[in-house]
Amino acid sequence: MQCAQIVEQILSRFDGVIVKSSWGETSLFYNPGKKLANGIYFCTIKQQDGDNDKASHLNRPGVYRLSIGVDKSAYLNLFGLKPKRPSKGGIVDTGHDFTVINEIMPHPIYGWMSWLQVLNPSSETFQSLLPLLAQSHANAILKFNKKQHS
Repeated sequence: MQCAQIVEQILSRFDGVIVKSSWGETSLFYNPGKKLANGIYFCTIKQQDGDNDKASHLNRPGVYRLSIGVDKSAYLNLFGLKPKRPSKGGIVDTGHDFTVINEIMPHPIYGWMSWLQVLNPSSETFQSLLPLLAQSHANAILKFNKKQHS
């Protein structure tokens, strides 16, 4: 799948999503009516390495990373215990090779926050992620509503 196809699939399935692109990253936020400054992000697509994020080697031609923030129980079901927060500029210690294409694994930086990644997901892999995307979107709605009422 291409990045644009993923964004199109998400926009067609989930309401209230705003897309913001900058610095080689496309962020998908829940923010209906743009009521919050940035909304609540639940998914990102990153197309290049950053200063503190080189573990996936995104500067390879055509490589991108789809990342999804899931809840703690989903993370535990997929990968077991969450890793400790890495030191600044470091990566989580999970034993994964964060450069492998089309394999769902913890996010190399934000795995400790229950984020997962997959590099260049196939259509089949993306389809398998739809329930997690739906859960992440639903969690973003809850967080959005809490911010609206606080």
